Amino acid sequence: MEPTRDQLLWMYETMALIRLYEETMAKVYLEGKLPPHIQKGLAFDIGGGPVPGEMHLAAGQEPVAVGVCAHLHEHDTVVGTHRPHHFAIAKGVPLDTMTAEMFGKVTGLGQGKGGHMHLFDPAHKFSCSGIIGASLPPACGAALAAKMRGKDWVSVAFFGDGAANQGSFHESLNLAALWKLPVIFVCEDNKYAISVEKVDSTSVPWNADRAAAYGIPGVLVERNDALEVFQAAGAAIARARRGEGPTLIEVKTDRYLGHFQGDPEVYRPKGETTELRKNDPIPVLAAQLRRMGLLDDAGEAAVAARVAGQVEAAYAFARASAYPQPEDALRHVFV
Repeated sequence: MEPTRDQLLWMYETMALIRLYEETMAKVYLEGKLPPHIQKGLAFDIGGGPVPGEMHLAAGQEPVAVGVCAHLHEHDTVVGTHRPHHFAIAKGVPLDTMTAEMFGKVTGLGQGKGGHMHLFDPAHKFSCSGIIGASLPPACGAALAAKMRGKDWVSVAFFGDGAANQGSFHESLNLAALWKLPVIFVCEDNKYAISVEKVDSTSVPWNADRAAAYGIPGVLVERNDALEVFQAAGAAIARARRGEGPTLIEVKTDRYLGHFQGDPEVYRPKGETTELRKNDPIPVLAAQLRRMGLLDDAGEAAVAARVAGQVEAAYAFARASAYPQPEDALRHVFV
């Protein structure tokens, strides 16, 4: 399955949008968290600034999101991880309300009550969770609902290599294989489960090999390349729509930033991220599009201007929005 011109250009622009969004959040997140004079025991105030709490960014992992979501329709479901922004953006979740949610504002997706790891957008059939491995069971549920309704809708569960050692991974693959659910399991292998290398936590070289235990296809994408992800995802999604059941895809991707913002990254070899950035997937895709005659200097500049405008507007919307009232804490809760 070859991507169309529109899909190629969409993937490139969406990757550029994700990268700028994440790089902007990396700066905004630090506001108010680093005191002017480092005090003993107060080097980093995680609750300070306009975006409180933890923050997990996905710069470098854009190909996984766009390569899969380029095939999805509005009725398809995506369930993301604690590092969710690239998936949300690729699924079409509005930047303004998503950003407002991270700022804790009433105009956010969850009226400021969820934060960046709990983004829920029913209109775009997107959700995520801060719990490792929690994306797989809900994706199975959405796939079961589609199958029972006789629809050709699919669901996608994104998760990290660390989640592949959770019970929810094995239980979900078993159930999906048994019932031939239209779900695609996509493992982002960025080498680390927080600070633990996969080689130190996982008994097989590739998690894609584990698909054989459940009698389903397991596909390994060995490069952080949007077109290669697109090819693998296209076959898996078409198979699911035909009623032939699930597929497990593992993508070897790269995380350029820490597990969380403020992560000292002492577990990483010196110079590792510098080396990884030499194969940045965004310039790689741009070069591919240039060779196809689909992109030139003017086109790149136009994309850069559009995404800059979108990101600037989203952050301005979030900053200008109001905070919830104290009494709102008692709304939308079970009693």
